[in-house]
Amino acid sequence: MFCLKNIVKTYNKGKSNEYEALHGISMEVKDAELTAIIGTSGAGKSTLLHILACIDGYDSGEYTIDGEDVGRISEKQMARVRNEKIGMVMQDFALIEGFTALENVLIPLDFERKDKRIKKKERRQKALEMLEMVGMKEYADKPVNNLSGGQKQRVAIARAIANKPSMILADEPTGALDTETTGEIMKLFIELNKQGRTIVIVTHDMKVAEQCNRVIRIEDGKIVD
Repeated sequence: MFCLKNIVKTYNKGKSNEYEALHGISMEVKDAELTAIIGTSGAGKSTLLHILACIDGYDSGEYTIDGEDVGRISEKQMARVRNEKIGMVMQDFALIEGFTALENVLIPLDFERKDKRIKKKERRQKALEMLEMVGMKEYADKPVNNLSGGQKQRVAIARAIANKPSMILADEPTGALDTETTGEIMKLFIELNKQGRTIVIVTHDMKVAEQCNRVIRIEDGKIVD
């Protein structure tokens, strides 16, 4: 479970343009939930996502992942948490364009801790299984720059789930996709959630949010419902 308690985040501290992006945010993301975080531009969605993803820190409050207080661990330990506990899916896919679909999915597997890392042949097999799960196995050896937007997002999702993270965080995952492809990607997220995966989707699209089990609305750095 992911738990935030009274999280405050301030940017440009001590400067004339200082502003508080998050005002005492408290929330829980329980195992196997499919949650949407919605709000207008500047409401604090991205800031909250970056904190959940352990990409950005916070000024006060507490954030625990499966009972571990991430505010009290080293940068090295934080990198471990990001790789083992969190899978990221971005609006722009964040794939390495010169790599094939398979090579992109292999990245988190290759960066596992040595004591957890499986053999190269097994890593390849696992990556292929992830691609098959998202309907992209036949494109495994294709460079991702030759894929459509929807196909790229499927590869990004395969990469995000490769390490079996505790939570998948998706930042506007359908923002660059057309209506039909958006529907296909949401069906995939829903299917992954039915398999027991915890998923949080940051979105401005109410049609996407309505397909989630739970919707959290942020306004002016506060949760309003």
